[in-house]
Amino acid sequence: MKVKQIKKDGNKITLEAVATPQETSNALYAAKMAFAQSMGMKPPAKGQTIDQAAEEQMGIKNLDSIVEASAMDALAPVAVDKKGLTPSYPPSAQAKTPFKPNAEFRFEVEVELKPEYELTSYEPVHIKVPPFQMDESVVDRQLAEMSERYKSYVDDTDAPADRVVQKGDHIKLAMEAKEGDKELKGLSTTGRTYTAGEGFMPEGFENAVLGMKVGETKEFSFEGPDFDEDMNERTQVVDAKVTILSFMKEEAPEIDDAWVKANMPMYKGIDELRRDMGSGLERQARAEYDSYVRQMAAAELATRFEGKIADEVYEHMRDQMVANIRMDLKQQGMTWDQFVEQNGGEQQFGMMLMLQVRQMLTQGFALDAYFRHEGMSITEEDLIEACRAMNPQMNPQQMIKQAETAGHMFALRESAERLKANNDLVAKAEIEVTNPAATPSEPKADA
Repeated sequence: MKVKQIKKDGNKITLEAVATPQETSNALYAAKMAFAQSMGMKPPAKGQTIDQAAEEQMGIKNLDSIVEASAMDALAPVAVDKKGLTPSYPPSAQAKTPFKPNAEFRFEVEVELKPEYELTSYEPVHIKVPPFQMDESVVDRQLAEMSERYKSYVDDTDAPADRVVQKGDHIKLAMEAKEGDKELKGLSTTGRTYTAGEGFMPEGFENAVLGMKVGETKEFSFEGPDFDEDMNERTQVVDAKVTILSFMKEEAPEIDDAWVKANMPMYKGIDELRRDMGSGLERQARAEYDSYVRQMAAAELATRFEGKIADEVYEHMRDQMVANIRMDLKQQGMTWDQFVEQNGGEQQFGMMLMLQVRQMLTQGFALDAYFRHEGMSITEEDLIEACRAMNPQMNPQQMIKQAETAGHMFALRESAERLKANNDLVAKAEIEVTNPAATPSEPKADA
């Protein structure tokens, strides 16, 4: 991508950029993938394009027109990154030529540069925090959850003799299954655990099994879906002979030395497993506690912030927070109106949201000021640490590479600078440990 600065007006810089045909096509493809995921589309069938899948599943005949704006905006940060600028908020692309795949795309980007604010003081902050505590009962809960995950089915010897199979019962059955004279080996069994009435088999099978008793044998036929040799759908008629062998019940194992040696041979026994689990949980708890302390220090530093934040910056941060909340609500199956109502109604929620926006902005800008005042700079290790803080499960080098490709290195650098400033702030802080009975609130993400 070729980028040049064509205008500067105060804190605003206008860039002119030309994306290559490959960059344009890549941005369009990424936008289509993001749209498909957000809409819950099924992956395209073999040999099918995303466009064809969108038309088949959603009736969309021109997917390009729907994702074009997103694709253009994805190119904007690449242009900003090329010039080494740090915007106050994500910029948008203004098209100067038609946006088409496999063609050059000329556009302009107006960048509102992140302002430099000052603090009333850069002296060490004073904060009060509870002591770090590791709740040993967490290990017990983890072992209990492990026991639940390893449940198995065993004969229910307490089942009364006259008990009949009902929906939800776990049973062990034997079955001879044929289609005409051909044995269906996939269905036939001398003993298999089955949960009745849960829809794992066709309705005709379910109806025949319900009401049977242990030791009872029944012969019946049922229909089920199948495919012929050309993979065309057909209806299969199965002749079955089913015997109920026993009722079954779920049983959770006791996590002891014998179980550990049989299922997790990398450990010598339960004591070693507990120690390893405890170490991992303590590292996680320590990371959360350290994040809480950083949050407290950053919040205290933000009380020294002075200056006026532009309305546009507030609006973009608010819109980003709202988008993140809506995404979380969608995964939880809750509507926006329900969420707002739970948080005191529209007026109270709006006030709370703006307070959170201001808190995040002032903490971030305060850490920026601290970073500059202390004459800091970031290294490759600082970038890696920032990546690990954002996503401990992902390879940091891969995250850096993705940021470079997407033009988000300015955002990653900002995160690394703020984390480094926050760590230094905590290292120099006057920390007062309060009553051990107190517990920290849920840690928030670093500014």
